[in-house]
Amino acid sequence: MKNVGYQPAEPIRTWVVTDGRAGIENQALGLAEAIQRRAPIRLTTKRVQLRTPFSWAPPGFVPAPRLALSIGSDAMEPPWPDLFIGCGRASVPFAMGVRAWSEGRTFVVQLQDPRVNPREFDVVIPPIHDKLEGPNVLPIVGACHRVTPERLDQELIDFSPGLEDLSAPRFAVLIGGKSKRQDISAKRAREIADALVTVQRATGGSLMVTLSRRTGDAARLQFRTWLAPHCAVFYEGDGPNPYFPMLGAADHIFVTADSVNMATEAAATGKPIHVLAVDGSAGKLDAFHRSLAKRGCSRPFNGTLESWTYPPLLETDRAAAAVLTAWSARVA
Repeated sequence: MKNVGYQPAEPIRTWVVTDGRAGIENQALGLAEAIQRRAPIRLTTKRVQLRTPFSWAPPGFVPAPRLALSIGSDAMEPPWPDLFIGCGRASVPFAMGVRAWSEGRTFVVQLQDPRVNPREFDVVIPPIHDKLEGPNVLPIVGACHRVTPERLDQELIDFSPGLEDLSAPRFAVLIGGKSKRQDISAKRAREIADALVTVQRATGGSLMVTLSRRTGDAARLQFRTWLAPHCAVFYEGDGPNPYFPMLGAADHIFVTADSVNMATEAAATGKPIHVLAVDGSAGKLDAFHRSLAKRGCSRPFNGTLESWTYPPLLETDRAAAAVLTAWSARVA
């Protein structure tokens, strides 16, 4: 992608700060990488945790957070970066702090809803379904991520065995699990497994399945028993992760309704997304799934396999362009 707008003389010194969980860190890395496609940056990844009892405090009320870092956390010391990208609860005290420690020279971007006033940051990028508003708030559909066509192509080439050689149509199945409001019961897992096996048998295609760390033991047992024997790929965490190669190889993508990250990543491919219902109340996720459906990305799966096309959802690129524009307006 072409660089746009103001070009710095030196790479933008950029920190990505999270608690290190993959689903959180990948959001911040995705934004940083999208910025890097437009302008040179020098990226440093930092993982932080607060010691008890500081970890119990609301994110905006942690005094002296650098002194509250747990053993094993990365140091938060000068020289301060030009650009700070934080994601997740653990990053919030440091996002707020670095503006003061740098005397306002660091441009601070916070992903997700930080649960404090957005004015404490330079830019806040929450999902639209959180309904956060403010002059420096840039809502996006879903979450930032690291999926690009180039990455999927390369991951598919590098992955062994070659998934592109599997019988078509190829179905990537992204299974989540327990969240605040939702879960996948053993009964629901069996229903999902039976529905996917029916699709595979009817089409002669290939099932490529990955489970999440959030997939509970009862659901995992059902998937292992009733779904795995019919899969060309069944990934539970051992060996090379086929997640990106699966997205690259897929003709259709199935994703459980509990995950914003997986659905947003799937929507960046432009491939049909079939949403699998789970147990519990969706709450704000209903608005998220409506927004995906409105853009033509997804449809609830009702047992009938459909095909359709849509423009890939490029919200991470949109956010990166906005951040770079705002940052360059300050320093130009």
